[in-house]
Amino acid sequence: MTKPSILILHASGTNRDAEAARACELAGGAPEIVHMNQMRSGERSFKEFDMLLLPGGFSYGDALGAGVRKALDLQVFFQDELREFVESGKRVLGICNGFQVLVKAGLLPGEEGKRQSAKGKNEAVSPRRVTLTHNASGHFECRWVHLAVEPGTKAGFLSGIDELIFCPVAHGEGNFQVKGEATLAALETNKLVALRYVDADGNRAAGHYPLNPNGSVADIAGICNERGNVLGFMPHPEDHILPIQNPLGGDRRLGLAIFKAMVRDA
Repeated sequence: MTKPSILILHASGTNRDAEAARACELAGGAPEIVHMNQMRSGERSFKEFDMLLLPGGFSYGDALGAGVRKALDLQVFFQDELREFVESGKRVLGICNGFQVLVKAGLLPGEEGKRQSAKGKNEAVSPRRVTLTHNASGHFECRWVHLAVEPGTKAGFLSGIDELIFCPVAHGEGNFQVKGEATLAALETNKLVALRYVDADGNRAAGHYPLNPNGSVADIAGICNERGNVLGFMPHPEDHILPIQNPLGGDRRLGLAIFKAMVRDA
């Protein structure tokens, strides 16, 4: 059986691509780390791959804000290619900085309205109504957290994960916020919340620090798009893919489960 090919898109400042690649390998995928410049030159193309993974780090030094410059690259140079990739149903995963990129590029939670694409087509877009901003604690957070898959999430491939995920966060701008109660209600009603911060027993963090490490509204750790094939979250499951990496010991609640779910039937 052919392993699904996974594009891990590297940019200057990205620093979690090797860990993500290892996680994809253990999950049964065939990852390849490709530099943004190889894509821009036409040496490589999105259509070569079955999946896309945007890893963590500090792309372009987060000079314009976390994930903003890489998001601009995607919008300016790859808008049509990337839209075709997503609309074909191929899976896209953004981790930490990758999640920030997907949100700021308008790929999460999705778009409404109309604009002209580079090819002159009318395309959906709206002012961004969600963002990832500075942690409520006012400082960088590096700690382990528990995550629970949200029941009924549109990211249905996660439904096979029947236990909590235990993995670290490492970010300064991981605070997921929305523009108004209506936006939050729409995320909830449309089942676009994919992962939430919980305690070790699976109870909602209820905004309590450090269970919710950044102050994210409604304990949201990750969201997906309406189709369910684009997923982004702040924690780093690629840092807990082997039991030996667990600071508390034990061989359960591995982050590897998320990568297995992504690769399965891709």
